[in-house]
Amino acid sequence: MTTVHVGLPAAVDGGVGASPQRPDGRLKVTGEFAFSSDLWADDMLWGATLRSPHPRARITALDIGPALRVPGVYAVLTHEDVPGAPLYGLEHVDQPVLAAREIRYQGEPIVIVAADHPETARRAAALVEVGYDVLDPVTELEAALDPAGPQVHADRPNLLRHVPIRRGDPHATAAVVVTGEYEVGMQDQAFLGPESGLAVPAEDGGIDLYIATQWLHVDQRQVAACLGLPPEKVRLTLAGVGGAFGAREDLSMQVHACMLALRTGRPVKMVYGREESFFGHVHRHPARLRYEHGADADGRVVYVKARILLDGGAYASSTGAVVANAATLGIGPYDVPNVVMDAYGLYTNNPPCGAMRGFGAVQACFAYESQMDKLAAALGLDPVELRVRNALTTGDRMPTGQVVEGPAPVAELLRLVRERPPAPAVGDFLPGGTANTTRGEGVVRGVGFGIGIKNVCFSEGFDDFATARVRLELIGGRPAVLVHTAAAEVGQGLVTVQAQIVRTELGVEQVTIAPADTAVGSAGSSSASRQTYMTGGAVRAACQAIRTRLLERLGRAPSTTENDKKVPFLSEEEIADLLGEGAIEETVEWRHRPTYPLDEETGQGDAHVQYAFAAHRATVDVDLELGLVKVVEIVTAQDVGKAVNPGAVAGQIQGGTAQGLGLALMEEIQVVDGKVRNPSFTDYLLPTIMDMPPMSLDVLELADPHSPYGLRGVGEPPTISSTPAVVAAIRAATGAALTRVPVRPEHIVGV
Repeated sequence: MTTVHVGLPAAVDGGVGASPQRPDGRLKVTGEFAFSSDLWADDMLWGATLRSPHPRARITALDIGPALRVPGVYAVLTHEDVPGAPLYGLEHVDQPVLAAREIRYQGEPIVIVAADHPETARRAAALVEVGYDVLDPVTELEAALDPAGPQVHADRPNLLRHVPIRRGDPHATAAVVVTGEYEVGMQDQAFLGPESGLAVPAEDGGIDLYIATQWLHVDQRQVAACLGLPPEKVRLTLAGVGGAFGAREDLSMQVHACMLALRTGRPVKMVYGREESFFGHVHRHPARLRYEHGADADGRVVYVKARILLDGGAYASSTGAVVANAATLGIGPYDVPNVVMDAYGLYTNNPPCGAMRGFGAVQACFAYESQMDKLAAALGLDPVELRVRNALTTGDRMPTGQVVEGPAPVAELLRLVRERPPAPAVGDFLPGGTANTTRGEGVVRGVGFGIGIKNVCFSEGFDDFATARVRLELIGGRPAVLVHTAAAEVGQGLVTVQAQIVRTELGVEQVTIAPADTAVGSAGSSSASRQTYMTGGAVRAACQAIRTRLLERLGRAPSTTENDKKVPFLSEEEIADLLGEGAIEETVEWRHRPTYPLDEETGQGDAHVQYAFAAHRATVDVDLELGLVKVVEIVTAQDVGKAVNPGAVAGQIQGGTAQGLGLALMEEIQVVDGKVRNPSFTDYLLPTIMDMPPMSLDVLELADPHSPYGLRGVGEPPTISSTPAVVAAIRAATGAALTRVPVRPEHIVGV
């Protein structure tokens, strides 16, 4: 891999701009790291869940007696045993803790069991007798959109949210018009560490929950409500997280483990198996998208009309926000004067869908980038040149009317990926891999491009903040810093970033990151590419407050200029002398600049705090007879504002690209009539090391004037544009329309 950094200043040793070793790196490589599934407590019981085999049904009978009679079983609980609120939800409170009368998706939990052995708990759960009146599920998006059709929830329509975007002339015309209909399948986050946690009853009547999650405080709020306890009696500590990618924003077994622990008075551990994990968390929204692009003869896009349907599944989760992202970002990183966009999120009896890396922008990008290639062909233009002619620049307005204030290097990113040297000639690894299904006959090469846009942090006026507590003290005669936040480290390297910021701001080498828990204020979710921006901003602000107090002890007035470089860092010896007067601790609640709700009728408004951009070029070899694809090379370019940790930035871009490649070629939860057909890693296919090609990476550092160190969120953009780039390359090789992802062999050979 080649990495090019533009404008990198010298980094403080181990500080911002360096790539220090992760403190958890060696432990994870050697297998010594404790993930949430490794938790253990004396006298511990095991929990298990009985789930519905039907996507839609009424419960007509429920007999837990057979489970209670199993030796070693300590509790069998139903909806009648929920001590507090019977429903929970991330944005809308609509999901039952345990199903009472209605089943709305396959895998919905009905009964939970605690026993002295995990196999005993599972066997007892399977003995519970449930009577069902099976109903026809609502599974098709057009049917769900029909207000006269059957409703998934009796007390509300299937339409979860409609976001319209209206800009310019809705009746604009153009010389060249292309239309297309596209479909995106249901992708799974496919984290390797299944849902797991340990609930321990406390002497004060509360509960201590050790859990792998993305948002400790929103879990605390929901769990406390369902348990009927005040939040201060529901204490959460982050356990080791084996991947997340959005799926851990919602509750899974949190309430269930706590209910069983409180009922039995003993610690209860729950660990999902792989199949149960497919039913136990949300997925990426499947989508149907219809686009119409009109351009003048010179290739300037005059108008875009679009309709996006997103399948939210049985419960709301974060569908409302996903719809808003799909709508507001659904035209792409292009300056389009006339826009008519309608995005809809719908309830169905399919599996619940919610947050996944890219969050609405992924589905839209596949469609609008496919359209740009189709438009380029109709105009007789190079596909990159068409994109460059229409690229957003600083000062342009989004379809929502929001001005793009920071750098918008859309054209520059496109040129960078176009100008990279071509991929190597056909080599040993052909479509079909080591199975050697082809020796090169009928193999055609294709090259395709994609570019995407993503918002960073939470939007639409959400009170988005992060809290950091930083303590500077003497340990062994040397200054040392303890950082305490509730920010979830989910593999992105936040534990390293926090220490880097402390070293940059205070010049202290010894930094300890305390375990994340709810004993400190919320840090928000580890999603929306926001934690380095938000928790990093909070840690930086707390360090600067400590620095001010150090200078006051020294008798020097602090600078009024933020992070003023004219004030030199104190040496560790000078800091140690000043700490003779006592430790210094600061807690800061930090916010980004405000955002605002969208107008309900026009979709106008400054909804987003920051935009991020990434571009990809993919080269593929395709066996035209077998429909097999080998991605030969991927070139990518991304503006990150500031590479706080260049090594981690490269890793994020590589990992995000791998997920985009997976969606393009293989990853899909197969749902037929509301039932999941492939809930295993045997049948849900993931890219392996043999599927990932060599990657070349250009990183731009064009500072955002509003963010800490000028940084931009990094994690999501590479997932967005990699999918359409890979599919565009296959189209270039085959001439096939390829309007659906993932692309299957039959789509290529036309079977």
